[in-house]
Formats: sequence, C-alpha cells, structure tokens
Amino acid sequence: MKPIFLTTAALFSTLVLATPISAKAENTNTVQRLVETRECSGCNLAGVNLKGTHLIGVDLRNANLKGANLEGANLEGADLTGANLTGANLTETFANGTSFNNANLTNADLSDANLHNAEVDGAVMIGTKISGADGFDINLGVGGEE
Repeated sequence: MKPIFLTTAALFSTLVLATPISAKAENTNTVQRLVETRECSGCNLAGVNLKGTHLIGVDLRNANLKGANLEGANLEGADLTGANLTGANLTETFANGTSFNNANLTNADLSDANLHNAEVDGAVMIGTKISGADGFDINLGVGGEE
C-alpha cells in the first residue's frame, strides 16, 4: 500500500509544482510577443511585471492586466480600450495619447502619471488613485444613462 501512496503523492506534487512554472512561462512568452510585435489584443498579462517597459503604440485592447506592474512604463499612444487594469500599478507612467476607453481602472494607481491627451471615456474608475497625475485635454466621459 505504501508504494502506491508514495507514487501517487510524487505524481501529484509534480503536477502541482509544474503549474506555476507553466503559467509563468506562458506569461513570459506573452510578454516577449508583446515587446516584439507591439500587439497583444485580448491577451492575459495578469500580474506581470512591465515596470519601465517601453510600450509605445502597443495594442492591448481587451487585455487582462489585472494587478500588473506598469510603474514608469512608456504607454504613449497605446490602445488599452476595454482592458482590465483592476489594481494595476501605473504610477509614473507616460501615457500621452493613450486610450483607456471602456477600460476597468478599479483601484488602479495612476499617481504621478503623465496623461496628456489620454482618453478615458466610459472607463470604470472606482477607487482609482490619480494624486500628482499631470494631464490636460483628457477625454473623460462621466457615466450615466440618457
């Protein structure tokens, strides 16, 4: 009985330990694709570290960036329309001309971000931090029904 139990336990622990490594490898491949092609529409980048990354003009429409670290990233001209940025760290990002239209920015931190010409029409901004953010000519649509 012991050999069967030990074999099962060994197999189970191998599968459990392999899952985070596979998920991390998948995120690494996705990040690499994003950096190389500038396109990652609809991809899953939840929790990734993109701190200080140059993401000028990238297509991240409908991407899952929940909890991602984008601190100090250059998002100039990026399209984050419909992206999930819940709890994302966007402090000190350079987001001039960036589209956050219909994005979920719930509890995101945009402190000290540069948001000139940014578009946030229809974005969910519950609990979003914007202290120290710099911006003008921002397309901001306030919710409500007609």
